[in-house]
Amino acid sequence: MTQSLNKSSRKVLAVASGGGHWEQMMLLRPVLDQYDVSFATTEADVATQHGITSVDTLPDCNQNQPIKSLLCGFMAARLVIKHRPHIVLSTGAAPGFFCLMAGRLIGAKTLWIDSVANGEQLSMCGKLSKRFAHQCLTQWPELADDKSVKYRGAVL
Repeated sequence: MTQSLNKSSRKVLAVASGGGHWEQMMLLRPVLDQYDVSFATTEADVATQHGITSVDTLPDCNQNQPIKSLLCGFMAARLVIKHRPHIVLSTGAAPGFFCLMAGRLIGAKTLWIDSVANGEQLSMCGKLSKRFAHQCLTQWPELADDKSVKYRGAVL
């Protein structure tokens, strides 16, 4: 990412599944509003509830749905190519991880924030993200190792 870009010209792709992942992303919205942000989720209705009129949707998937996960991976790659973000941010789950991976492939900076619901261990995607994301954050201090997973506070 070039240093000459100001905040408002940096493109951010913010991806979160519906439910708690999305709600945590919305808590980050005051910070995200400083950027040229595009949102993606698994449930378009959750975006409209927050006044977001333009949102991309991805199919929800998990480790027990390999075909659906493959489809989501392809759609995530297409979404990242469409937006060409400088930064990909996700609060979870699998669709966000796929966007993070696609973002990494095009040279975007990547940030994973593991869900506050995962207080005893990182989520599966969090465990994968700590290996691939530029930055992986947990919302629980006891889960941080200060190497691949850091604690910088909770979103909630």
